Amino acid sequence: METRPWLKAYPKEIPATLTYLNEPVYKLLEHSAQQHPEKSAIHFMGKEFSFKQVYQKAASVAGYLQQIGIKKGDRVAIMLPNTPQAVICYFGILMAGGIVVQTNPLYTERELEYQMKDSGAIAIVTMDILYPRVTKIMAQTELQHIIVSAIKDYLPFPKNFVYPYIQKKQYGIVVKVRHEGNTHLLTEIVKMPAKNIAKYDFDFEEDLALLQYTGGTTGFPKGVMLTHKNLISNTLMSEAWVYKAKPGKEIVLGIVPFFHVYGMTVCMLLSIKMGAKMILMPKFDALETLKTIDKQRPTLFPGAPTIYIGLLNHPDLSKYDLSSIEACISGSAPLPVEVQQRFEEVTGGKLVEGYGLSEASPVTHCNFLWDQRIKGSIGVPYPDTDAKIVSTETGEVLPPGEIGEIVVKGPQVMKGYWNRPDETEEILKDGWLYTGDLGYADDKGYFYVVDRKKDMIIAGGYNIYPREIEEVLYEHPDVVEVVAAGVPHPYRGETVKAYVVLREGASVTEEELNQFARKYLAAYKVPRIYEFRKELPKTAVGKILRRTLVEEDKQKFAEEDKKQA
Repeated sequence: METRPWLKAYPKEIPATLTYLNEPVYKLLEHSAQQHPEKSAIHFMGKEFSFKQVYQKAASVAGYLQQIGIKKGDRVAIMLPNTPQAVICYFGILMAGGIVVQTNPLYTERELEYQMKDSGAIAIVTMDILYPRVTKIMAQTELQHIIVSAIKDYLPFPKNFVYPYIQKKQYGIVVKVRHEGNTHLLTEIVKMPAKNIAKYDFDFEEDLALLQYTGGTTGFPKGVMLTHKNLISNTLMSEAWVYKAKPGKEIVLGIVPFFHVYGMTVCMLLSIKMGAKMILMPKFDALETLKTIDKQRPTLFPGAPTIYIGLLNHPDLSKYDLSSIEACISGSAPLPVEVQQRFEEVTGGKLVEGYGLSEASPVTHCNFLWDQRIKGSIGVPYPDTDAKIVSTETGEVLPPGEIGEIVVKGPQVMKGYWNRPDETEEILKDGWLYTGDLGYADDKGYFYVVDRKKDMIIAGGYNIYPREIEEVLYEHPDVVEVVAAGVPHPYRGETVKAYVVLREGASVTEEELNQFARKYLAAYKVPRIYEFRKELPKTAVGKILRRTLVEEDKQKFAEEDKKQA
């Protein structure tokens, strides 16, 4: 208890340690198909799929993959938005003994080529509309097979349906794909009877289930090696955390992309494990989301701060009933306290912040949904998870209240980076994962993230943490989104800049925001520059790309420097 003070805060319903299934990840689907065969597993665009149907189609995919030569350990990529096909193929690949490589449908040819080369994937599942993009990079990679999901043929979409993740100029294009050579049609594959699926020797702790590529927000994307144990562990931890959820009864809103590790574990895998119905949405749209909640009545809503912010600021918010929502865990980015409070007022449900990273499958910490919560905290470690704060200089464990690097340890922590032993050694030491995030813990074991080491601003010799500035500016009634960052300054080295998106129709000036910030921040932390924008650059999961904004300003600074020289 001394080394895990947070256990004193645990409600009696959450055990400190769990018993894990020594089984491959696809068994989660198999068990739910046995327990709830006729229950709806997926609702998508007006059509429903039972657990039995999803399992049977996944088995058909597994059998076909083995038939075309996929063996245990082969990497198979999925380049799909949140659709039934994405779920079916995920489990089918694992059932065949393959390793899933999650791929963003927004990737350019260059990004896709890099990931396929790095992972060594020999097959990819994609949409018919993305087929040309994949064919252009095949010769430069090890890809041998393209499995094409002809979505328009597979489901009765409404006439006005627009493909997600496609440029507007591409709308309406019909890609004719023939089932020949190295091209295979998923529509035909899932109709085939599943037979003679070869069994393989299985090692729960060592065998990889997934190569999850890091978002690239802090550098070149790396393949995170996640084992079956990693994913099973984190799924069961998440299930223990939502202890009021009723098996077979919940409805989960699936907006967070499954190609993002948070959406994959806390939405897809957890839903499958609990026998919950997933309402799949291929892309976040505030109005469509409000309509879907009103009509489909989801009870659990994993999301990211930008999703909740988007809903809260929609002009038609009051027209829709969101009272079905009982619990939301926010991940992927810091959750502003103001957003949490407003969302709970609107829905009557609970919204709490969790914390994790791709390298930990991803969740390591979370606030309690129905028990003691501390505002601004990321909560306490999950069951079977250890965490501590260490000095960034000496590596020594720091006492409560002192800021250092957050390091974590647990069964959800990755095996390492794919083909990158040196980088693995830098981040994994004696089983401890060094997160690169700065934070502190209080004496009760609640943890707080201050910021990423790489995002810390050093201005005039002071260490300044962007999150603290953002929390203050979010409290301004006309601020919808904000990100603070350090930009070049000739005297101070760096100076604080705030990039701000205002509420529609608002006319706040830079001076007004400055006066507001000075009420709550020490003078050296107050932004010196404000830039008003209509929107901020984001990843597919909604994480604001601070690095993109900083790079833009560095480039401007360098150009001005050249002119003066």
